Amino acid sequence: MPYPETTDAFAVTDIKNGNWSNFTRKELPLKKFEDYDVDIAIEACGVCASDVHTITGGWGEEIPLPLCVGHEVIGKVVKVGSKVKNLKVGDRAGVGAQIGADLTCNNCKADQENYCPNAIDTYGAPHPDGTIAQGGYSSHIRAHEYFTFKIPENLETSIAAPMLCAGLTTFSPLKRLGTGKGKKVAIVGLGGLGHFGVLWSVALGAETYVISHSDSKKDDALKLGAKEFISSNKDKWFEPYAFQFDIILNCADATDKFNLPDYFSTLKVNGTFHMVGFPDNKLQPLDAKAFAPNGCYMGASHIGNRPEMEEMFELASKQNIKSWVETIDISEEGCKQAVERVYKNDNVRFRLTLVNFDKVFGKRT
Repeated sequence: MPYPETTDAFAVTDIKNGNWSNFTRKELPLKKFEDYDVDIAIEACGVCASDVHTITGGWGEEIPLPLCVGHEVIGKVVKVGSKVKNLKVGDRAGVGAQIGADLTCNNCKADQENYCPNAIDTYGAPHPDGTIAQGGYSSHIRAHEYFTFKIPENLETSIAAPMLCAGLTTFSPLKRLGTGKGKKVAIVGLGGLGHFGVLWSVALGAETYVISHSDSKKDDALKLGAKEFISSNKDKWFEPYAFQFDIILNCADATDKFNLPDYFSTLKVNGTFHMVGFPDNKLQPLDAKAFAPNGCYMGASHIGNRPEMEEMFELASKQNIKSWVETIDISEEGCKQAVERVYKNDNVRFRLTLVNFDKVFGKRT
């Protein structure tokens, strides 16, 4: 049965024997429509490294198959539940990496719904009725209104889409760690996450640096607004920057290869090394004494909350902040090309967005 019972999806059906990047078009069930639900006819979906880590099995988690990934979704609202207040049919709206939570626990009441023990991820997670959530490489998505966001009119759909996950994932910790005027922030890894880290850090008023092992990223770092590019492939690269940074936001997914004490040494006393890029492999063993020379901290975070998403889009709208995006038409081949390029880091500068959904799925109302 077609929508509203199902979504017309490009799904992975087998992740063994190198089949993880092969997509098949098929109808997948949507959860039962309820009073607070919003249905979106998808017009664009960003391609996130999380999609690749999931379907390759890189994070070591079993996934339900068939699975449609994608959690940077923007489209037109085509249906709203009877208790929905913030959206109406015809609105342009987006959904990020979370589509549900209990909204009653202490975390949710404290605007920490992204840490709700009953959170529902946008794809691959079971709804209370047992239906598996399916993502944005598809015709429609159904989400709770709390996790559905109006997109500012002056932000182009393909550019705004990656902000819904990668943008929020970097904006949230920068805000919570106090990024702003008078702060020095270093962004490690200039990729899909890292380029957002630079954009937000600069927009929030911090003196921003980029640390990368790839010297070819220097020009891009400076164009994004960084004050200085630091090459970490040089011997003792860290010595000139001892006790310099209030915050290091690590956006790289090769952290398992890092000698972390080198990075810690560039932090001010009680500075923070914060991770949003997660490697497939475990980090190198770390002695507790590595934190002692400057009393630094190390942490990580998971996406962000609704107020942070709204603040991020307001900032992007006011300062005309734009993701660096390349678009790819959605299709079986387009999905395959997109995830393989992200996997290989094949000249992706810095996000890919799947577009032209109407060509495949038609006009949806």
